[in-house]
Amino acid sequence: MSTPLEPPLEPDAEPYDFIGVGLGPFNLGLACLTEPIEELNGLFLESKPDFDWHSGMFLEGAHLQTPFMSDLVTLADPTSPYSFLNYLKQSGRLYSFYIRENFYPLRTEYNDYCRWAAAQLGCVRFNTTVTRIEHADGRYRVHTADGSVLSARRIVLGTGTPPYVPETCRDLGGDYLHNSQYVHHKAALQAKESITLVGSGQSAAEIYYDLLSEIDVHGYRLNWVTRSPRFFPLEYTKLTLEMTSPEYIDYYHGLPEETRYRLETQQKGLFKGIDGDLIDAIFDLLYQKNLKGPVPTRLLTNSALNGASYDAESGTYLLELRQEEQGKDYELRTEGLILATGYKYEPPAFLAPLHDRIRWDGKGRFDVARNYSVDTSGREIFLQNAGVHTHSITSPDLGMGAYRNAYIIGEMLGSEYYAVEKTIAFQEFSV
Repeated sequence: MSTPLEPPLEPDAEPYDFIGVGLGPFNLGLACLTEPIEELNGLFLESKPDFDWHSGMFLEGAHLQTPFMSDLVTLADPTSPYSFLNYLKQSGRLYSFYIRENFYPLRTEYNDYCRWAAAQLGCVRFNTTVTRIEHADGRYRVHTADGSVLSARRIVLGTGTPPYVPETCRDLGGDYLHNSQYVHHKAALQAKESITLVGSGQSAAEIYYDLLSEIDVHGYRLNWVTRSPRFFPLEYTKLTLEMTSPEYIDYYHGLPEETRYRLETQQKGLFKGIDGDLIDAIFDLLYQKNLKGPVPTRLLTNSALNGASYDAESGTYLLELRQEEQGKDYELRTEGLILATGYKYEPPAFLAPLHDRIRWDGKGRFDVARNYSVDTSGREIFLQNAGVHTHSITSPDLGMGAYRNAYIIGEMLGSEYYAVEKTIAFQEFSV
């Protein structure tokens, strides 16, 4: 019996120095920073037809929680033509942004900036889905859905973190949605008699404010349920921001694994909290709307979602909740259900053939080295994001993306191309 022939490699004279899989802001930043480096020949593969970053959360007025200097390139190379300020200049909005006197770009504006940068790059292939990566003869063979096979010396993983749906809500039925799809389904939600929002981060707060703003127009009942004991603000004080520093990465990475996992849980409020101004705006809006009489809305804290069911006949969900501080169970019925339950990284299935070439920690997650590599050689497979358990809050932080990319570029070249800061903090983290 004959065996099927292996798909031929693309007719490239040499393998790529690296292939980046996925094109979120971090790998896009790497593409921009490596574009002028003649010694690095890279290619970036993205399954989507174009750059798209959380378009389901493009609420009017929503902005980044980091300043414009946390763009794709500036903190590694302030002279790069791919900076946010150059985007504004080329778009004819630089002076308007200056007069606005607000460091925080709108979310839609940031997405447009990234699309602008991606459109100028020749090293990006959209509509290309990676199905399998193997290693043979000292090279990585990257298989794509169209049957192509690409060869590279290194891999940079930038596939991002997919939306997380709690176990209690999987295969629930009906038309419930994750917050990442909110804008696309907003009109259908507002046609319902009741809407319940589960979650307590920035996305949940933005959606609650948006729905509360129009509650009297559409007449629905609105519930906001969170397991947290209160609506935590994002801690954004300057000495706390020093935890997004090379020194803190060194300190955190050097801690025992169990200590890092404990800190990962404790530090969620440092990057998953709600913008303080938005919390105040929600209270002010509640106060304003209550002047005309009680508003049909409830904010329920300390309430864990322990079960859920869907009744197709009535088109309603029954949520089984537990007030954790009181230890009391209660139920809530709703027509619309939004899960603002965040994102959770899962190693891509295409890495399965490389399992033995990847380092894993005691909990089965990537054992990410200080240089952001996850392979056993420590210099061939690099990871963007998904490393809170090894690199703390710097992992998802947009402002540290350029730093990480400068670091990875230095590792791939064997020498520093962009200056990589070693010390920036006033405080000392270790003894």
